Amino acid sequence: TWGSLGRGTYRGPGLATVDLSLLKNTAISERLGLQFRAEFFNALNHTNLSAPNPIVFQGTAISPSAGLITATTTTARQIQFGLKLTF
Repeated sequence: TWGSLGRGTYRGPGLATVDLSLLKNTAISERLGLQFRAEFFNALNHTNLSAPNPIVFQGTAISPSAGLITATTTTARQIQFGLKLTF
């Protein structure tokens, strides 16, 4: 049997990420411009945990990792820079 647990009742912890983008436009001449961009992904470096292990039984034995959270869903803070020349 598949059990009687309703759909969507099994949930993990919530997610919280803050992404940030800063840019500076500079006019070099009348027709030439330069844009500097800095982008921060997961700027606050918040750890987001993945869902707990849903497997309770492995064959006839109870799984020792049932309900344990063993991974994260987001990466650590990442920063990228860009420079764009417009004409």
